[in-house]
Parts: sequence; structure tokens; C-alpha cells
Amino acid sequence: MPTTTTQGVTVSVTTNYLPDYSSPGQEHFVFAYKIEIRNNSEFTVKLLRRHWHIHDANGVVREVEGEGVVGRQPVLEPGEAHQYVSGCNLKSGVGKMRGTYLMERVANGQEFNVEIPEFTLMVPYRLN
Repeated sequence: MPTTTTQGVTVSVTTNYLPDYSSPGQEHFVFAYKIEIRNNSEFTVKLLRRHWHIHDANGVVREVEGEGVVGRQPVLEPGEAHQYVSGCNLKSGVGKMRGTYLMERVANGQEFNVEIPEFTLMVPYRLN
């Protein structure tokens, strides 16, 4: 499970290929990823924005940026965690994602970026 910690905020990722939503013959591969954001700092933090870099093995790179995650801007007290599931589609069946969350320390409004670890998206039969 890829994991990184930035300024006391730990981000962990797990992924799944979704064959029921994919159409390999039409170059459409769908993946789900589950993110856990854990606040191990001494400050209350709020997730403001996300910024993703999505690399498809066919050479296409997409950037996705926006407010919050799946429609929320969670506030995490020290020791709390937030989990969410989202998805991504690729044309090649192999790719990777990485990114950052823009976080805010609630007490003083200080903003900082938290690294989202790079993780691989791969259809299981490509592992052999």
C-alpha cells in the first residue's frame, strides 16, 4: 500500500480493477482507488483542494484539479482519519497516478501541500 506523510498528514492508497465496468475491446479500463488521509499532526486540518497527475501507458497525461474530494472538504482533528473511494479510467489498462492535497491548518489559516503517493493502476492479467 503506497503511503506518504507530509507535515504529519499521512495518505495511503489501495486500488482495484473493475472488470464489470471495463470494456477492454474498446480500450476502456476502469479502476477504483481508496484513499485514507490520517491527521497525525497536532493541528486540526481541512482539505481544501486536490491536484492529480494521471499517466496512461499510451503516453497520455491528464491533470485533474478541483475543490475537496468527492464533493467534501473534510476537517480532521489530530488523530482522526477520512476515507473515500473514487475512480479513474485508462485506455491502455496500465497507468499511474500521483498528486497533492492543499490543506489548511484551521487555527491560523496556514496552507500547505500534502503529497499523495504515486500508485500503479494495472489490470491483473498484465502482471504475468
